[in-house]
Amino acid sequence: MVLSTRPAPRPNALPWLLLSVAVILLDQWSKAWVLSSLPEFTPVPVIEGFWNWYRTYNTGAAFSFLANAGGWQIVFFSVLAFAISGLMGWWLWRTPRGDWRQALPYSLVIGGAVGNVIDRMVHGHVVDFIQWHWRDYYWPAFNIADCAVVGGAIGIALFGLVGARSPKAGT
Repeated sequence: MVLSTRPAPRPNALPWLLLSVAVILLDQWSKAWVLSSLPEFTPVPVIEGFWNWYRTYNTGAAFSFLANAGGWQIVFFSVLAFAISGLMGWWLWRTPRGDWRQALPYSLVIGGAVGNVIDRMVHGHVVDFIQWHWRDYYWPAFNIADCAVVGGAIGIALFGLVGARSPKAGT
């Protein structure tokens, strides 16, 4: 009988991709609702003086960066989103399954990035519909995918900083 000297594979965090799928489904469902129910460029108050539904479109990236660049930016941001998602998928594969501090943010970013890529591929722009404001100061409209990307990025930054600290020897 020959015994293998290879260590048993440890469970990785790839099952966290189910969260990415949930983000994509919620994002696409919400955008389908927006496209079928909300008028374009017309605020629909949710909380008066603070929060509106506001159907608008973004051909660029965050805060409409490069929105009027002539179309090449749609391919660029799609390729970038797939590259980042692939990298984070690889990181999930290397992450232990129980390490939610790494797995959760990666999964949120992947789901949000893919949700917005679907919009770019299907519509040629991203559908945005959540608008926050205070008096005459308006935050740029955003969507569920944007929330996932931002939440994931914050998680990566916070948990990365916390995880990067090593306990001092002797304490």
